[in-house]
Amino acid sequence: MGSIGWYVFRTTMVAFAITCVSLTIVMWFTQAIREFDLITSQRQTVFVFIGITGLLIPLLVMMIAPISLVLASAHVLNKLSSDSEIIVMNAAGISPWRLVRPFIASALVVSVLVAAIAFYISPLSLRELRDWATEVRTDILTNIVQPGRFATIGGNLTFHIADRRPNGLLVGIFLDDRRDPNEHATYLAEEGEIVKNDSGSFLVLEKGSVQRLAAGQRDPRIVTFDRYAFDLSKFTAGPQTIIYNTREKYAWELMWPQRGDPSYAAQAGEYRAELHDRFSAPLYPLAFCVLAFAFLGPPQTTRQSRTLNLLGLVGVVTVLRVFGFLSVIVGARVPTFLVMQYVVLVGAIAAGLWQISRGQAIEPAAFVSKIASAIGERWAKATAS
Repeated sequence: MGSIGWYVFRTTMVAFAITCVSLTIVMWFTQAIREFDLITSQRQTVFVFIGITGLLIPLLVMMIAPISLVLASAHVLNKLSSDSEIIVMNAAGISPWRLVRPFIASALVVSVLVAAIAFYISPLSLRELRDWATEVRTDILTNIVQPGRFATIGGNLTFHIADRRPNGLLVGIFLDDRRDPNEHATYLAEEGEIVKNDSGSFLVLEKGSVQRLAAGQRDPRIVTFDRYAFDLSKFTAGPQTIIYNTREKYAWELMWPQRGDPSYAAQAGEYRAELHDRFSAPLYPLAFCVLAFAFLGPPQTTRQSRTLNLLGLVGVVTVLRVFGFLSVIVGARVPTFLVMQYVVLVGAIAAGLWQISRGQAIEPAAFVSKIASAIGERWAKATAS
């Protein structure tokens, strides 16, 4: 690509990395906060919390990477234009094809990254997350340590705690046991803790009392205790059969599902739509990058406003991405609609390359310019007053 090409390529990839990391952190935080309650109930460290919720990052990167690339490309092109570098390179006889090479190279790198995530890394991480979440949610020991909640198991055993200290100590424990039809037992304790050992899992109660009411009796028997171990082993979850959804399946499992797979028989359309969504994912970085150069790459003087071109780029990219989502949703029921996303993406790339070959900036329609000028004038008057 030459020194100029490597300079543009390096600048674009650095801008892409910064944008992608920033957006991923924001999106990861909004998603990770949903699992915060499960993590704290298991008394895990913040490092475990980050490690578990970090399994969402590959999926987020796959979704954010094309948007990050178009933002990075727009930033670099705007910087080159504002510094008059594009005008100087054009005056020096550098063709648009030579200048677009580093951007296409960046798009190809991002496309390979997106393809690797879509076909293998994302399903692998989502499977790990599902395995962990299933293990936690099916563990009764997790459910009973939710402060302020009444947790009922099997309709005849109810737990409630007032508070849970950071060191795992449970405070204000109430336990109502109606499993035995011949006896109703109610446990009250000032504090306690969950203990797991080779013998099983136990809720160790301290400084409390147990009230037992036998069937047919009017008066209960109340016994106080300093320490009492309530066996929870029978309520802990055993091995769970996990059924992965289409997002959590590898690409080859979508292409060649197992014979007799009940999930495939019930969701054949979803399998097909998910597979095509993964095949089309690597095309978005390339399409977005070509469109970014088509709108912002041609040389323009500093007197020419690039705002309308930037808005046009945002609009076209948004339409492409929304059309992709709709094609997957509708394509699950109408298979022929899945082909449309490839037609639209390839058409966008072809139209962008044709516009680049012209070497001219995209001029907005006259009425659009008039509307933009009117809005700008009104805004200037409003801010001036």
